[in-house]
Amino acid sequence: MLNPKQKKRILVLGIGNILWADEGFGVRVVEEFHRRYAVDDNVTVLDGGTQGLYLVSFLEQADCLIVFDAIDYGLLPGQLKLVRDDEVPKFTGARKVSLHQTGFQEVLSAADLLGRRPRELALIGCQPLDLENWGGPLTVPVRFQIAPAIELGCKLLAQWGSSAKPRRAPLPASEQLLANNIDHANYEMRAQPV
Repeated sequence: MLNPKQKKRILVLGIGNILWADEGFGVRVVEEFHRRYAVDDNVTVLDGGTQGLYLVSFLEQADCLIVFDAIDYGLLPGQLKLVRDDEVPKFTGARKVSLHQTGFQEVLSAADLLGRRPRELALIGCQPLDLENWGGPLTVPVRFQIAPAIELGCKLLAQWGSSAKPRRAPLPASEQLLANNIDHANYEMRAQPV
């Protein structure tokens, strides 16, 4: 139980597979968020990729959770949809776009069964356009939603008492979330025709 002076422990999580075009949306959002913003010590920013049940321990430690992901809500490509609290587990009603969604539902269920699910949940999903392009970049309508998704995430952080602050200096390469040329800029530059 938090005392009134303690800040909420917040997990900002991006899930998805960067190797399948728009499926990488969640990972690319947290990567860009981390590049642009500094957060307090009570906030963890994590590239969850396709780790599934390995994420349970991170959820157990969080009071609040923001998840970024590509979700097939049946909307127009590139549309964002914010789902909160008890509605988050119901996103299984949306058509699944990949196996990691089932894995993430298992993560939420496992944390819930352990009695350690975050009290406040937010899912910021983006409707994908292309999930078939192996090794391909995010499509234009999905890529254009990275900044608006980050803005939504920043608003949630502020509501939870932990505002993100724009970085004053560029993030050193050693502190980036993704390395080995799979960061967004390097990976997508390689995927673009010359």
